[in-house]
Amino acid sequence: MCTDRAHERKVISTFITMSMTIIGITGTLGAGKGTVVDYLIENHGFKHFSVRSYLTSVIEERGMPVNRDSMVAVANELRENNSPSFLAEELYRTASEQGGDCIIESIRTIGEIDALEEKGRFFLLAVDADPRLRYDRITERKSATDNVSFEEFEENERREMESSDPNKQNLSACIARAKFKLTNNGSMDELFNQVEEVINGIHANS
Repeated sequence: MCTDRAHERKVISTFITMSMTIIGITGTLGAGKGTVVDYLIENHGFKHFSVRSYLTSVIEERGMPVNRDSMVAVANELRENNSPSFLAEELYRTASEQGGDCIIESIRTIGEIDALEEKGRFFLLAVDADPRLRYDRITERKSATDNVSFEEFEENERREMESSDPNKQNLSACIARAKFKLTNNGSMDELFNQVEEVINGIHANS
């Protein structure tokens, strides 16, 4: 009887996770990923699971400064000690326990994409914008990880754009793998119209 119940729970869990729509968000620094996330939450009922928030909690537990250097170092360490897909897998585990359509932000390695593609209905969305515009945006939001000069901003991005190490950030490869690509150089309405096109594309794949 216990075996039957365990099997039933496994079947139900598999059904729930396979019916979930998972949107992965990748893109360049300050491109507007958070704005896209907020729109999807408010207008389409997605739940949000953030790599940034996960890393911040780990960094704070360790008593480290919450900045981009810490983010990169801790993320790379966790992947190296576990797997290239570790962070996305951790967020997916929490998302699947809660159920419902979800967003996993920010995807930064090919391993994370590969792992999430095996979970079911996964769609990767990339957001980009002109560098100076992106820098102006991050200085406006004034988070602890964004208090940098434009030169530091450019150096941080170069560090995260490419790597031959599967445990390290490779934004350019992730962006290339995205099914949907958004350019956020205009107004909010223009960005949101692009998001709606993404949602229509996802529905077309249902």
